[in-house]
Amino acid sequence: MALVLGGALLTAGLAQVSLSVPGSPVPITGQSLGVIVAAAALGPARGTAAQLLYLLMGAAGLPFFAEGASGLERILGATGGYLVGFVPAAFLVGLAARRGVDRRPWTALPLFVVGQLAVFAVGLPWLVLSARLDVAKALGVGFTPFLPGGLLKAAIAAVLLPLAWRLVGPRKE
Repeated sequence: MALVLGGALLTAGLAQVSLSVPGSPVPITGQSLGVIVAAAALGPARGTAAQLLYLLMGAAGLPFFAEGASGLERILGATGGYLVGFVPAAFLVGLAARRGVDRRPWTALPLFVVGQLAVFAVGLPWLVLSARLDVAKALGVGFTPFLPGGLLKAAIAAVLLPLAWRLVGPRKE
């Protein structure tokens, strides 16, 4: 349980690294970096549980979402799909990491990019529906501005995680 709580708190902490995007209801945050790092470290079950716990704690009123926000209305609002997208992203990254894909930067990077894209796969349709945007507008305010940051976060994780695994040695499952 401590590991799951740690994964949730990592995501919550990185959520506070936040930049507003002009014209977008969605800020750039460090959350998805926390999601992929926690998922790779914890595996699919605990990584997914960490993100579910993160959502529950934020919905319950703890200031865990971007800019210290909280509440169920945040999950149900325009940015909620990105938050909910952390759950399948954690599962996918954790599943691949269990197979060792996170052990080398050249295999970890594509995995972590896929993890970032999983968040968008849930977040963009949610943004379209909740903010009543057409697809082109949603892509312009909820995807395109976030590509450089998503790639950067995937690259950071792809460098850090293989180094961390070398330091701690083989994982015992």
